[in-house]
Amino acid sequence: MADKQIQKAGDGAQQLQAGTMIVNVGVDEKRAREIFQEMNSQLRKEYSHEAFEIAVSRISDFENRLMPKMEAVDGALEAFADPSFQLLLVEAQKTAAATERPVDYDLIAELLLHRFQRGANRVIRAGISRAVEIVDEISDDALLGLTVFHSVTFFSPASGDIMQGLRTLNDLFGKIIYGKLPVGNEWLDHLDILDAVRISPLGGVKKIEQIYPEMLSGYTELGIEKESENYNKALDLLKNYGLSPNILVPHALNSDFVRMNIQKREEIDSVTLQIKNLQNSQPSILTIPLNAAQKTALQSIYDLYKQDAAIKQKNIKQFMVEWDQLPNLKKLKDWWDKLSSGIQITSVGRVLAHSNAQRCDKNLPPLN
Repeated sequence: MADKQIQKAGDGAQQLQAGTMIVNVGVDEKRAREIFQEMNSQLRKEYSHEAFEIAVSRISDFENRLMPKMEAVDGALEAFADPSFQLLLVEAQKTAAATERPVDYDLIAELLLHRFQRGANRVIRAGISRAVEIVDEISDDALLGLTVFHSVTFFSPASGDIMQGLRTLNDLFGKIIYGKLPVGNEWLDHLDILDAVRISPLGGVKKIEQIYPEMLSGYTELGIEKESENYNKALDLLKNYGLSPNILVPHALNSDFVRMNIQKREEIDSVTLQIKNLQNSQPSILTIPLNAAQKTALQSIYDLYKQDAAIKQKNIKQFMVEWDQLPNLKKLKDWWDKLSSGIQITSVGRVLAHSNAQRCDKNLPPLN
């Protein structure tokens, strides 16, 4: 049989051939830009000649922010072939044309990337569509306040180390609090009008001192008193299940206790063992998940934690002392604790705030 293979593909498609394997890539970066321009051409009739020149300049800036973000995510350029994405792209171009804030181009680009990543969820998709429409309407201080509010309720440090966790939060809010935080209720009324939040005058919000000790309960739980009967029981459990005694670390908030280096009890299921691999010329660290029996052992150790409300309250007080030592966390607490209205972020506000947070810190996890 002759070694001859013929493949047909539509305009803009790429073909890669290696032996008998054919990989078709329907939309590359060049074709995505062509689609972007095709959608852009539909806007010409909506502007005067003078306005269109300004619009084209702004939309070009938006395009140059959007394409690198989409190209960096595997498969994202394929979204440009989706009719519903193209319709959203037209709306995004309209918003880009209408806004004079260059930062908005990054924000709209994040929203479109989020549309690719989470577009299968119709609730999120509807929120993104509305968020794209209001980017040019939302004020600077309202966007900042919305983003900070969302970040408090959504992001938490992965580290089980108390001080490292606080430093991580401090670094995060150092990026997210990029301007002067809004005061009063005008910014909340503005967000309510834009369907980004719902305000309830009948209730308030929990204070920072209530939110984070609850969110990071593994930080403020007492742990196990040193040299106690429960401490010896915990060491026996670790030994019997092949676990290192180093799992128990000194409690940073109370020197009389030890604790497991986790931010909350639910994290036990994701604890891993790190073992040195000495077989190669250059030693490396192997990460191995716990087996079911080892996870049960750690749950049993958590059950050995001392329960004393008075001592726990001292831990929380010391936690807040450490909190106030970090400038960005102190600024956050001073602002947050003055919020007087009950606030509920809508799906529109959530995707807008999350996209803005990711604009500030590209390493943040995606919205669930």
